[in-house]
Parts: sequence; structure tokens; C-alpha cells
Amino acid sequence: MFMKRITIVTGHYGSGKTNFSVNLAVRAAEEGKSAAIVDLDIVNPYFRTADFRQLFEEKGIRLIAPDFANSNLDIPSIQFDVVQFALNEECLIIDVGGDDAGATALGRYAEALAPFTDDIDMLYVINQRRYLTHVPDEAITLMYEIEAAAHMKHTGIVNNTNLARETTADIVEQSRGFAQECSERTGLPVVCTVYPEYCAELPDKQDVFPAKVYVKTPWDV
Repeated sequence: MFMKRITIVTGHYGSGKTNFSVNLAVRAAEEGKSAAIVDLDIVNPYFRTADFRQLFEEKGIRLIAPDFANSNLDIPSIQFDVVQFALNEECLIIDVGGDDAGATALGRYAEALAPFTDDIDMLYVINQRRYLTHVPDEAITLMYEIEAAAHMKHTGIVNNTNLARETTADIVEQSRGFAQECSERTGLPVVCTVYPEYCAELPDKQDVFPAKVYVKTPWDV
């Protein structure tokens, strides 16, 4: 798998970054690696990695979440020793809150993570079917806003174009031109293109990342 020791996942609200983060952690664990996932989303109370505590326990994945996560007392409280987690785990996935507001929390750790630069991938998740990221201009502008708030630079793009449960392989395939333009204009590679694992036939392409749908909307449960 393409993962470095530390993988930071950012993106627009609803881009599917949390579902992607969960899939990364599960895949690392299934490959026999020690894995931990940090829920740095202190902005949005929905669709958080902290919602999958039981899954992570079953897979032997360590979950680090903000104090009071998943309660009606949820507040922006983060007290993580990210450096220690980076040293102790073979794979550390950091799921960052949506947009530049969520990336502000990551910015608090930019200096601490600086010595690990060669071991870090910061992946920007894009979803062409998501409001406010329909066109490359919108997606790229948001990406730079996230970088400014995080005080860190992205290293790659993840094309996670989807329409929730209505996603088909054709919908994802149609987004490849959009992802390629984002790549060319930012100079960042498209690390992978995410397809729901339930698709009957997945394209025979090197960058295909089959993903389970862990994060579901209330009406999908």
C-alpha cells in the first residue's frame, strides 16, 4: 500500500475523508501493521472516526479522540502527544476536520511534526459531486486555505468522488478528468481513486482503491 508512517487526511465537509481514513486504518491493520487513528475533527459532530470505536477495537487499531467526543458535552479539546504516537505506531492516520476551520487544529501540531516530514503524506480528498467543489477552481482554492490554516503542505490528492449509496463505478470514472486537472494545476499526484467495494466490476487500473462504506448517513442506517 502507498501509506507512509504518518498519513494526514484533509478535505471539504462531506468529501468522504473520514470513510477514507477508516479504510486506511483497517487496511494497515489487516496487513499486520500496528495502526492508530487520530480524530482531529473538533468542528463537525457528525461522521467522525470516533464513531467507529468498536470496529477499531476488533481490528486492534488504537483510537485517539478529543475529550468528550460522542457526547452532548463535545467541545474543542485536544490533548494529543502526536510525536509519541508517531514513534510508537507503524501507521498513524490523522483525520482532520473539514475545510480550513478544521485544519486549524492540525496547525497546532505542525511544528511538532516537522521532524517527520519525510515520513508524512498529507492527502487532500476531493469529491466532484460535493457542493462547493464541483470545479477545479473551487477544490484548489479550498486546498490552499487548508494548507494556510494547517501550516503544512499537501503531498497528494485522493479522488473520492461519490454520491453516497448511489455511487457507481461510472460516476467515479467520469470524475477522472476533474481529478487530473486538479493534479496538473497543483503539481500534486493523484495518489488513488476510490471506488465503493460493492461495485460489481472495478476498472483494471493501478490507482484503484476499493473501499468499504463505513460512514453512513442516518437515512442509510
